[in-house]
Amino acid sequence: MKLDDVFDKKDKDEVAGAVKTELSQVMDDFGYGIVKTVVTDIDPDTMVKAAMNEINAAQRLRVAASEKGKAEKIIQVKAAEADAEAKALSGKGIADQRRAIVDGLRESVDDSQRTVEGTTATDVMNLILMIPYFDTLKDLGDASKTNTILIPHSPGALGDLASQMRDSVMTANAADS
Repeated sequence: MKLDDVFDKKDKDEVAGAVKTELSQVMDDFGYGIVKTVVTDIDPDTMVKAAMNEINAAQRLRVAASEKGKAEKIIQVKAAEADAEAKALSGKGIADQRRAIVDGLRESVDDSQRTVEGTTATDVMNLILMIPYFDTLKDLGDASKTNTILIPHSPGALGDLASQMRDSVMTANAADS
């Protein structure tokens, strides 16, 4: 019988039965009858107990590590799901915002064409698009210290970009002195 099995209740009964059978045969010779044997405690060597406790602890640690891994996986999956949902809602919000901007621009173009004779949709759109550009320039000018460099952003200006950046940095350095 394996040592681990000895500690099981029904295996203790099996051990008790085996002890009863052996003792009954021996004690019959002396005139004694064994009615029942009860195994109440099995006490193996201290080193055996320590080894069994280590095995038990290792098994429980393995189960705990497995459960911890499953919990961490669930947390990561839930965080990813929340992130995906937040991004989807953000995208919907941006799409709604852009739709509202386009609707507003369309109204502005229609109103301007009706109220100002001779204007085209292109004229009105250019004017409308220049307003945020000038607002940005105004905000930059209002700042006491800024490290913003404005560079021409038309396709024709790209060939000369390095020289313009160098000139802008040199001008900025001269202004700080």
